[in-house]
Amino acid sequence: MADNTNTNPTANLPPLLDLTIDNITPNTIRINSQASDARLKYLMARLVTHLHDFARETRLSSDEWMAALLFLISCGKICSDVRNEFILLSDVLGLSLLVDNINHPTPPGGTEGSVLGPFHTHDAPVLPNGSSMTSDPEGEPMLAVCTVKDLKGNPLPGVTIDIWETDSSGHYDVQHADRDAPSERCVMKSDDEGRFWFKGIKPVSYPIPHDGPVGKLLERLNRHPWRPAHVHFKFEKNGWDPLVTALYLKGDPYESSDAVFGVKKSLVVELGKVDKAMAEQYGVKEGSWLLKHDFVLSTQQETEELRDRLAVEELEKLGLRMKLVDHLPVPELD
Repeated sequence: MADNTNTNPTANLPPLLDLTIDNITPNTIRINSQASDARLKYLMARLVTHLHDFARETRLSSDEWMAALLFLISCGKICSDVRNEFILLSDVLGLSLLVDNINHPTPPGGTEGSVLGPFHTHDAPVLPNGSSMTSDPEGEPMLAVCTVKDLKGNPLPGVTIDIWETDSSGHYDVQHADRDAPSERCVMKSDDEGRFWFKGIKPVSYPIPHDGPVGKLLERLNRHPWRPAHVHFKFEKNGWDPLVTALYLKGDPYESSDAVFGVKKSLVVELGKVDKAMAEQYGVKEGSWLLKHDFVLSTQQETEELRDRLAVEELEKLGLRMKLVDHLPVPELD
């Protein structure tokens, strides 16, 4: 027999009457505090607090509030399977880099991370070492010879490396309407000595997509949309902290004003030239551009221990009484 007992959904709710500028924040937090997930409850409490304080501090107008909502709607409308305007927005606001640095702190000697960007895909071909990942006849040929090691200098075999860059026109393959296959991207594995090498093209500076709402925002802020020339790398191996990073060309005109804040001094590199011996060894033309770099990964445990220590230190500085659950802070209620 079906249970027709009616449950009153308001039975345990705190009364929300006579709401004002002064009490709307604690009341919103109170009604959200019914969540059983402690982390969600904490996130929502801090989000509401900072969001309401922003409105109070700026005396946010109704027109500005509506403009912000319409801006977010327009970001959603322009998104597609190959374009994520919200990631782009996060990038230009510096949030992407901030979140990555918090979650993936770099131990001494490790390779620093950089932003993923909105043009990473999951359809890159898996290629053997030494392969070419470019189909751009206009690009300047470049040989990349790299290694992956641990913090003690030991080679790491079997690391999955996702690599991508723009073509010589400054566009990723997914930005071309006639794209029928991936180009300027591939996935490789490091060999038994932690090495991987590939043929690509010399990266070029390019503007992030600025034909949408994020581009209009940059224009209003008198900011340029350009990124310095770079190649993206994404490293993954079981037991190791995943690394998303990029290498940036030294001397690029946008090296110190990257629109998405991705450049770090340790990631700036200077290209060399392939000599005769290396040309014969790797099957490329002598005089081609040469990118050489040693990447260093940390274990998942090493990164988690560093992240936890830094989290505790920062929370203590803020005078917050917190505990870590699954490496994330929640209020300490005891």
